[in-house]
Amino acid sequence: METGILVIHPGALGDVLQAVPALRGLRAVAPGAPITFVGQPRLARLLVELGAAQRARAFERFGLEALFVDGPVPTTLAEAVGGVRYAVSWFGSRDETYGRRLRALVPRAVIAPPVPDEATPVWRHLLGTLAGWDLALPERVEPLRAPPPAADEVSLRPRLVVHPGSGGDWKRWPAERFAEVIHALRHRRAVDVLVHQGPADAEAAQRLLALLERDAGTLVEPELPRLAAVLGAAAAYLGGDSGVSHLAATVGAPSVVLFPPATRRRWAPWSPAAMPIELTGTDRDIEHAIAALEGVLGRKPARGGLTTDPAPEG
Repeated sequence: METGILVIHPGALGDVLQAVPALRGLRAVAPGAPITFVGQPRLARLLVELGAAQRARAFERFGLEALFVDGPVPTTLAEAVGGVRYAVSWFGSRDETYGRRLRALVPRAVIAPPVPDEATPVWRHLLGTLAGWDLALPERVEPLRAPPPAADEVSLRPRLVVHPGSGGDWKRWPAERFAEVIHALRHRRAVDVLVHQGPADAEAAQRLLALLERDAGTLVEPELPRLAAVLGAAAAYLGGDSGVSHLAATVGAPSVVLFPPATRRRWAPWSPAAMPIELTGTDRDIEHAIAALEGVLGRKPARGGLTTDPAPEG
């Protein structure tokens, strides 16, 4: 009996987390059917850990390259999709052969690009690719529940997690500005600061720590489930346009996310826990970030079964 749902998305962390509303929508297609997510192994496992999918498969080992040319379908691939009733591939949409052969294996298949051509928010685009199945697509999406943090990572005071890195240098807010925001916030509130450093963020993180005179904790290259746990327990989060910021918003951390004008509308998180700020390149950015953090520190996180409206797009 065909009961499973197959989702293919080999994108990076932020791209994949933008698909969470669509994964929620897929549960309405076949309630109770397991979702198998095919992507980067650590990201697929994270979605399983967070409950957005039930099974994880590594994209590089799934064998989809066989669908780009005509010929016999490898037995391993045929068996992998044998119990699939619905398939969504946010991959391969520009190749007619791939789409035709995937639909031959799974007639109820959607093949669509992972990012829209127009300035539509990415999460709305991914959700909209399911419209052909005549679903009642959800307009309200709640954050995912993060795993509990380890006992030694629970702060007694409100904790602000800061990620000063970004997916590209041109999107990165200067460490000096992060430091100004943190210094100003500390004058108003007793708050612990934890600086997260990812694999490509050493320079930005170390610069920020130096500006804070090492008066902050550090979290260096944790596994994603551990990072999700720390973020889920945070009183607030501050970061730029990065996958870590999307993870913070996804697990319900009250998040202030700083976007350059070129990316805010398209890439702002779907989560109601996120407050996206469009940077202007002026000192007003610091004022806006401080005010936003003051606001989220006084706001109850949207998690634990609450259903709230998505973050505004405008």
